[in-house]
Amino acid sequence: MEIPAINLKAIVLVHWILTIWGCMAWLPPSYAWGNFSVLAVGVWAIAQRDSIDAVLMFLIGIAVTILTDIIHFGIFYPLAEAIAERNRDTFRFSAGMAILNLLLKPVSCFFIYQMYKERGGDYNVNFAGFPSVTRNRDAYQSIDQQDQSTSSANPFNQAEATKPGAARSY
Repeated sequence: MEIPAINLKAIVLVHWILTIWGCMAWLPPSYAWGNFSVLAVGVWAIAQRDSIDAVLMFLIGIAVTILTDIIHFGIFYPLAEAIAERNRDTFRFSAGMAILNLLLKPVSCFFIYQMYKERGGDYNVNFAGFPSVTRNRDAYQSIDQQDQSTSSANPFNQAEATKPGAARSY
């Protein structure tokens, strides 16, 4: 079964809208700065279609904001719930959108990881048993063996050919 491709633009747009709605009533500016900074990296990943680094940084940023969102909710939800008597509906809508944003982030991480693999990323995550991250080293070439197909056996070290008294062959 093949995983459907989700556009990176759709992921950034959905999280951008949900972050705006989540910041309407109760979350502090640190929530907005953290999430919008990561979404700016997502825009960079959209703009540079070949960049593996942009997608990896976006993936790491989304993963970090999962943790920071949980911390923000734990600290600020009880405070805002006690204060939000006048704007109860706005608070509930804002809290619901922020929670929905948090719930969608692991799904987004999965799709961003698939995009990272499509762009040529080479980190493999093993979910069987103990989770580990390994690097695929099949594409590496050994630097111990030099290619002998060049016309000169020693093209960079010309000190041997220019020693005083050494005969030059032209």
